[in-house]
Amino acid sequence: MNRAALITGASRGIGRGIARALASRGFDLMLNYVRNAAAADEASAACLEAAREAGHAIRVRACSADVAVAADRDRLLAEARSFLGPLDLLVSNAGVAPEVRRDVLETTEASFDRLMAVNVKGPFFLAQQAGREMAAEVGRRAAAGLGEAGDGVRAYRPRIVFISSLSAYTASVNRAEYCISKAALAMVTKLFAVRLAAEGVGVFEIRPGIVATDMTEPVRARYDALLREGIPPMRRWGTPEDIGRAVVAVAEDLLPFSTGEVLNVDGGFHLRQL
Repeated sequence: MNRAALITGASRGIGRGIARALASRGFDLMLNYVRNAAAADEASAACLEAAREAGHAIRVRACSADVAVAADRDRLLAEARSFLGPLDLLVSNAGVAPEVRRDVLETTEASFDRLMAVNVKGPFFLAQQAGREMAAEVGRRAAAGLGEAGDGVRAYRPRIVFISSLSAYTASVNRAEYCISKAALAMVTKLFAVRLAAEGVGVFEIRPGIVATDMTEPVRARYDALLREGIPPMRRWGTPEDIGRAVVAVAEDLLPFSTGEVLNVDGGFHLRQL
């Protein structure tokens, strides 16, 4: 039986890169999106192709749901449960940027509320519900003696991954609400990591740096200039595939004695230099 992953915001950009990376490792997938069904269909097809190229047969389904809405979160998890069975991995990637970049002295309450709802509230309550289900499944399998050495049943080591941003610690005064939401998500990671550690559920935060997506396209010229100046030190754009590889490392249980860790996938942006 394949492992199962739910990825939010998976129709494009970083989310699609993560989905393709997991598909190439043989994960069955539930791809969440909000409105663009055509993009979700393209992402599903790309995942099936990546799996085939790697010699895997997987199942993929797309589900429209707004993670900021409680009823949508409930429906998303119910559909994932019905289609995939118990989740091995939840990747909370869905996020939004301000529709208009404004100075912190001009930030609007409407924009602040929108970003906090999608970038913080949604991932928090999705992880709360998924975390309860994962912990219960760990307990059920332990009570039944499943997954122990020699019984022929795959070990169950569920993981939750939050896709954050270098904005969790980097102040951008023209998008304060985005920075605040990502800083809050860093604490969400810590809280769930502490709570779920003894339950056998690992929780991680991945912080992308400057990644080439449609979200960063409007400011490409500014970031190109930074890259020429050596920010980040690796002097290149990140790609969705870079983030996908980091998620695979967590999903493949390559960090078995870690939880609550921050994986900086940023070309060295986080390094302080003199």
